[in-house]
Amino acid sequence: MSNQNANRAGLTLGPLLHHWTPEARRDFYFRAADEMPVDTVYVGEVICSKREPFFQDHLPEVIDRLKSAGKEVVLSTLALVTQPREVKAIREAADADLIVEANDVACLEALHGRPHVIGPFINVFNEGARDFVAKNGAFRVVLPVEAPATSIKVLADNAGKLETEVLVFGKQTLSIAMRCYHARANGLTKDSCQFVCGLDPNGLNATTVTGDDILTINGTSTMSNGYGVLLHELDALRSMGVTHFRLSPQAIDMVEVARLFRDTLDGKLAPAEAETKLRPLTDPVPYVNGFYYGRVGLSWNERHAA
Repeated sequence: MSNQNANRAGLTLGPLLHHWTPEARRDFYFRAADEMPVDTVYVGEVICSKREPFFQDHLPEVIDRLKSAGKEVVLSTLALVTQPREVKAIREAADADLIVEANDVACLEALHGRPHVIGPFINVFNEGARDFVAKNGAFRVVLPVEAPATSIKVLADNAGKLETEVLVFGKQTLSIAMRCYHARANGLTKDSCQFVCGLDPNGLNATTVTGDDILTINGTSTMSNGYGVLLHELDALRSMGVTHFRLSPQAIDMVEVARLFRDTLDGKLAPAEAETKLRPLTDPVPYVNGFYYGRVGLSWNERHAA
């Protein structure tokens, strides 16, 4: 489905998972169109259906701007599809020739036979699940953040024409709930949340009883505290057959983050040098890569090998 050169690693910008103002979100995507060296941009609301109306008026303009800049545009669905109108909207998007990223299995019937992407919120952990979604029409699978290197290798190897995408930068979404702890932490309920998640553009830190940051609360989702960073693992991932590499938007200089990963993928920058340049952009947030090595997710392993 992707028009990129078969030998060139695809760099993608995942959907914005935080609740930014419509203007901030629009300007972010305009900058992605004009300045970010990414091949694919995912748009759409994933975390909370209550946020969706805020950006609807800007979405057509953003999609046109991204397409005009030569980006592949993919519309990401909610991670929890609960209403018939939400399934209807997915079918309408597919009918409008938009590529859809399905983040809930409730989308699969509506997308049957249509080219689409399987998002990281649908658990594809084995060849059987991979082959099932490919038969349904998926041309790309974004693997869950918990997938270790051993599983990634099995799933990306011998995948045929099915493209494989892995998150290589950004906070890792660990769970989605029907309830909203972000609202509760502010003394509110989900129904009367007043959209307080918008007060924390990079999420709300959750700490242990000893005061250590351990998780990030973002609306109805729970994320890692640290940024998942797989700079040193890019070559290994490519050798496994991974075709696309995802950056998850954060409230930092994502243009420079994208340039560092693009240059590393293109062999213009060594991973160690890229990490040295990345650190000032992301401080004081720690890095994690434990899932990749089959270890505790919040750990950072210096054994930079698959």
